[in-house]
Order: sequence, then structure tokens, then C-alpha cells
Amino acid sequence: MQVAVITGGSSGIGQSAAFELAKRGTAVVLTYRGSRERGLETVERIEKDGGTAVALPLDVGRPETFAEFATALTGVLEKSGRTSFDFLVSNAGVGQHPVMFEDTTEDLFDQMLNVHLKGPYFLTQRLLPLIADNGSIVYTTSTSALASARPSPGYSVYASVKGAQIVLTRYLAKELSARGIRVNAVAPGVTRTRLGDDAFAQHPELIPPIAEQTALGRIGESDDLGKVIAFLGSPDSGWITAQTVEASGGYDL
Repeated sequence: MQVAVITGGSSGIGQSAAFELAKRGTAVVLTYRGSRERGLETVERIEKDGGTAVALPLDVGRPETFAEFATALTGVLEKSGRTSFDFLVSNAGVGQHPVMFEDTTEDLFDQMLNVHLKGPYFLTQRLLPLIADNGSIVYTTSTSALASARPSPGYSVYASVKGAQIVLTRYLAKELSARGIRVNAVAPGVTRTRLGDDAFAQHPELIPPIAEQTALGRIGESDDLGKVIAFLGSPDSGWITAQTVEASGGYDL
């Protein structure tokens, strides 16, 4: 049985990826930070549907905890008779409200940098010995970081660190190709998740204007992205590496 590790797998896009992978027969180790209950609820739903899952705590913004996480993950793998896993989904993240460049603080900058770049960088490094040869890594980035995007004022930090993830994807794809490990990224467009204080639930009036700007006529849902992530980790995408796949429903075409 294939094993996937999904950071931020207790809600949103990560949770949808966990459900989709479990449905395809992959055992899932998902991480949570803010809510152990959501992590356990995700595991319970996967197990109820006949899948295999474990939830572990992890704060991707604190690299000093990564050694402890790797030890816990090793223990989980050993219980299933494995010494490695096959698919790392580096998905955990935090949203931000618009903050103009001149108002950006070092605290905000450091938070975005730690969670979206430093954390994923060094977590991947720490877990690399546990990733099986011919495995796969996927980073969840953002369409805001694409060269084709129209910059939205107030997101200079968020888009910059997400852009760095895209560069990291290409460099790791080159370096890890010697082991047959593929590295790709998925760039969601506007997607309904819990980020941004669950903005779409609180402000449903935001949805119609965004849907009108989207070729397929609606905003994205977490399940849309979960399926793309599962595909990128599957043998069906075995000839794809170093790519950033935009999954936005044709936003702003």
C-alpha cells in the first residue's frame, strides 16, 4: 500500500487530498496544527469509508519541531511494516488579509516566510531520507505567484513566498531526479477553504463577482484541488516533474 504524508490535512485542500488519496487506496498520514479534533474527525471519516489514516501534530512554522515529527512519523511507518513513504504533500499554510507594501510589518513577513517557504523547505529536507525512491512531492502554491497573474494590491509578501515555492519545485525536481523523485506544484485559484477566517462563509456576496471572472463560472472547491493533487502523486503523472499546474477553473482569462 502506498503511503502519503499531507501537511495541513485536517481541513480545506489538504483534507480533500487526504479523502481522495484514501479513496484510491493510499494510506494517509495527515498533520494538524490548530485543531486536534478536526484531525481526528478526518481520520474517522477516512476509516469509516474503509481507508487507513493517522493524524499527527505539526507546526510547519517551527522547524525546531521537525526532528520530533520525523521520529513520530517513523514510528507510524514501522507499525505498518514500512521504513519509507511515497508521497509528500506540502500543503499547510496560512492566509492573510490585504496589507499594502508600506504597511507590511516584519512580523507578517516572517510569518509568511516561515510557514510558506522556510518550513516547507526544511521539512522536506528532514523527511527526504524517509521518501521512497521514485516517490513524489507536491507543493501547494497559488495563482497569485504565477507570471500570468494580475497582481492584487496588498499581497506582496504572500505572493512572493508562494513564488519562491515554484522556484523551489523546479530546483528540487532537478536535484531529486537522481532518485526518481518527481516534484511538482499545484496553483489553486480562488478556492473556498477555512483560510482568511472562512471569508466566503462570512461574506457570500464576494462569490458572484469572482465566479463571473472565472471561465467555468464558479469559485473553486477544495475537492477540485484534492483530485489534482492525488493525480500528481499517482503513476498516471509519472512523466510529469518540475511543473506548476494551475487549477483555477480559468480564473481571469
